[in-house]
Amino acid sequence: MPSQSEITTRIDTSTVLALYKRIFAENGREFLGTYALAGMFLVLMALATAFSAWIMRDIIDEIFYKGRTDLILLISFSVAAAFMIRGLSNYGQAVLLAKVGNNLIARYQERIFSHLLKLDIGFFTSSRSGELAARISQAVVGIRDLLSLTLSAIARDLVALVSLLGVMIVMDPVLSAIALVIGPPLAFAVNAIMKRVRGVARQQLLLNARLTGAFQETIQGISVVKAYTMERQLEDTIGHLIERVEERSNKIARVSERVSPVAETLAGIAVAAVVGYGGYRSTLGGQPPGTMFAFVTALMLAYDPARRLARTQVMLERTLVNARLIYEILDTEPRQRDADNATALTVTKGAVQFDDVSFSYGQDVPVVQNVTFKAEAGKTTAIVGASGAGKSTLIALLERFWDVESGRITIDGLDIAGVTKESLRRSVAYVSQTPYLFEGTIGDNIRYGRPEAGDSEIENAARLAQADEFIRQQPDGYDTLVGENGVTLSGGQRQRISIARAILRDTPILLLDEATSALDNESETRVQKALDQVMKGRTTIVIAHRLSTIVNADKIVVLEDGRVVEQGRHATLIKRRNGIYARFHRAQTSRGTGMPQPTTGKGRSKRIPNKK
Repeated sequence: MPSQSEITTRIDTSTVLALYKRIFAENGREFLGTYALAGMFLVLMALATAFSAWIMRDIIDEIFYKGRTDLILLISFSVAAAFMIRGLSNYGQAVLLAKVGNNLIARYQERIFSHLLKLDIGFFTSSRSGELAARISQAVVGIRDLLSLTLSAIARDLVALVSLLGVMIVMDPVLSAIALVIGPPLAFAVNAIMKRVRGVARQQLLLNARLTGAFQETIQGISVVKAYTMERQLEDTIGHLIERVEERSNKIARVSERVSPVAETLAGIAVAAVVGYGGYRSTLGGQPPGTMFAFVTALMLAYDPARRLARTQVMLERTLVNARLIYEILDTEPRQRDADNATALTVTKGAVQFDDVSFSYGQDVPVVQNVTFKAEAGKTTAIVGASGAGKSTLIALLERFWDVESGRITIDGLDIAGVTKESLRRSVAYVSQTPYLFEGTIGDNIRYGRPEAGDSEIENAARLAQADEFIRQQPDGYDTLVGENGVTLSGGQRQRISIARAILRDTPILLLDEATSALDNESETRVQKALDQVMKGRTTIVIAHRLSTIVNADKIVVLEDGRVVEQGRHATLIKRRNGIYARFHRAQTSRGTGMPQPTTGKGRSKRIPNKK
């Protein structure tokens, strides 16, 4: 994604030519037949237009000047046929180009979406989702318009212009020379205008993308907007963006529309000169008026394709900007790739080992430093620490959302840097603090855990996740639409659906990133029961904010400033009166969180007195 400082960057001529070549190389061959047929229709339109000018001489001279009644029917039929051919050809090319254009948009949308899914997390953390979506939706039409405009310019306008110029030259070479003096100054004016349009069009597109993104983010966060009475601030911010978009749009209109007065003025001068010279010669020279009428008709008709060609060149500059923005995304290479000799991960036991792992997100200060601990196979390991200690970063590194900068992470002794990301992530189920539900039904959202799962498996996963009861109370049960990000469901219900998704995935390793921290007590109790089900027999790594949820963990790893400072079970760590974990425990107990004690082998709580 380009930064704000890149908004005014222009595309040089070599880049334009390379972009043209690439677009035609990628799309020209597949649509060659359709474009050839559309081109044939456009040529027919151009020839029919030229014929309309040519036939004017016979209409004037033969019918009105010489009175040839025997030619009236033939000439009338010829005129009607020319207009019919032009109409049918216009319909045919419009339908064909629309079909190809729509297919191009669909193909590029699929291609962009597929490419985005291959990019690493770093790309998305540095890009605003709303702005990215807006850029894609607006810019993708640039590919379609570029091809359609180019074909129309060549097959219709250029052929029509050449044909009409041929008619003019045949009718009167001298008058043709007079008319063609407008060519060089018009070409110079268009070239100057298109350079201005290129830079301004990029500014407008990126500002529009920012505006659309701001609208989207405001709608998504409307509850926060109203809770913090942010309406006035956002009105000012978005209002400023709207003013800038309006100013850019007006500037584009001023710049691109400069073609019209230049072309009109030059055309008017040429027509006036032709009429003056031709009228003088016809009046004093006694020539029949048919040739003059045919020439003027051809000249007037030639003005339209000439004007369109001039405007097409300006419009192509705008479509090239759009196309360039699309290829900026498509040319973004994933910074995180599988190793050349990467193998598929096969988890046998599920033991996870962090060996001297450090990572910094490219910053000067590492987020995690020399972290070493082992999550035993089939057991629960909890990670606790203050905000910013690096807990979620460890989960992200284990999922290979990022690659470690030093050290290594192994599963069953195999370094995950040497396995494919797909096989790694298929071996892991993940439940985040803020569950995300996608467009579709409740059943669809659970099935994302394992797409081939049947309905009975989905319902069983929901039962284990303590979700089946409330799902069946929904209007359409498992077929109930969840709305945008599950807006129709409570936080606890969304979390239980995400847990059902993790259960259905049925992986040997489970990652829980503060899965209950945002829930009320009743919802937390239900979700914790669901988690107890899914954790059985799996290697589980839990990031915990509420220590009450991890007192029974087989190991607790305590982080401070990205380093492991303590490890052990709850009962051991709590005895270290000056320890970090003991301090967390005392703080939460004093706030009345009701810390339960670890269960003994008989299933009864062993009370540990809280000494003050």
